[in-house]
Amino acid sequence: MPSDEELARMSTDDLVRLGNQIDDIEVVSSRERFPVPGTRAEKRAERQVAGWFILALISGIVFIVAFIAWPWEYRSPTEEGAWVYALYTPIIGITFGLSVFAVGMGVIAYSKKLLPEDLTIQQRHDGRSSEVDRRTAAARLVQTGQQSGLSRRKLIYRSMGAAGGVLGLGVLVAAFGGFVKNPWKEGPNSPLLVTDWKSKHGERVYLRKNSGINTDVVLVRAGDLEPGAMETVFPFREEEREDPEHLAEVLRSSDSPVMLIRLRPNVAVIKRAGQEDFNYGTLFAYSKICSHMGCPTSLYEDQTNRILCPCHQSQFQANEFAKPVFGPATRPLAQLPIAVDDQGYLYARSDFIEPVGPAFWERNS
Repeated sequence: MPSDEELARMSTDDLVRLGNQIDDIEVVSSRERFPVPGTRAEKRAERQVAGWFILALISGIVFIVAFIAWPWEYRSPTEEGAWVYALYTPIIGITFGLSVFAVGMGVIAYSKKLLPEDLTIQQRHDGRSSEVDRRTAAARLVQTGQQSGLSRRKLIYRSMGAAGGVLGLGVLVAAFGGFVKNPWKEGPNSPLLVTDWKSKHGERVYLRKNSGINTDVVLVRAGDLEPGAMETVFPFREEEREDPEHLAEVLRSSDSPVMLIRLRPNVAVIKRAGQEDFNYGTLFAYSKICSHMGCPTSLYEDQTNRILCPCHQSQFQANEFAKPVFGPATRPLAQLPIAVDDQGYLYARSDFIEPVGPAFWERNS
């Protein structure tokens, strides 16, 4: 076995030969794909490989542009621009997937068309490799890179680098795109801290049903729900009655939906400290945004008084301040304080006293 000094003096070819001996590797055959460099066949193979990386580059750029600039706000099928919104997810999915696929195909094509064609036999060995094994394995990789001719194939080298760079940038955009906007720009009125249930000018915010028509205004009375029933409600201000665009916008706002639940009369109730008067009789209003990952908690089982999130199976006890009793969620659903006006209509006494949905760094509840 050579010493460290002898290893340091060995060339790459010497290290490869030594590594083959140590690892019991027998080189049966070895030949260059293109023994004569610069032939038309080699250039054609280079263009084919580079074509995959160029495709990855283009699709990666389209993905980044679509992710940032494509209209992503929800539009119902009856609204203008609905078809553009409907294309958002397919566009970013197809372009990102195509970029990853093209990079993989480019690597496969390069190995099949341009790398030397070797046939070797090696015996397997267990355990950690020695220093000599690691040195010789690294030398073998260096030799493979030298034999591949990548450094002289500028078209492939540049297209592969550009495709990898754009694909990496696309991954970063997808991961950190949500940090582009400052969520605390508006101070205490920042979007993560308030919802549309907050009164803007001292006016009352009523509970509104979704009739299926965006511009309909159907308010909720205390007697509309039967015991054990649940209704999804949204905020409504009287000043917005003649504003169809806002009426439609509220129905698709991510933090607006609230579950209005009427418990059965004989159900025992445990209230959360500081929220003892948030309910109106047997009516309780909880945010539909799950405190785990923000999915809609759209299911209610009146026999057990449990609210269920279909995404990750978190369950919340409706008659115990919607505390989590099963699944990954660890915090109760935010409760909306409600009351009834002189005409029997339900309204929100205030916004939620805590942020709705999943936790975030600055959250203290």
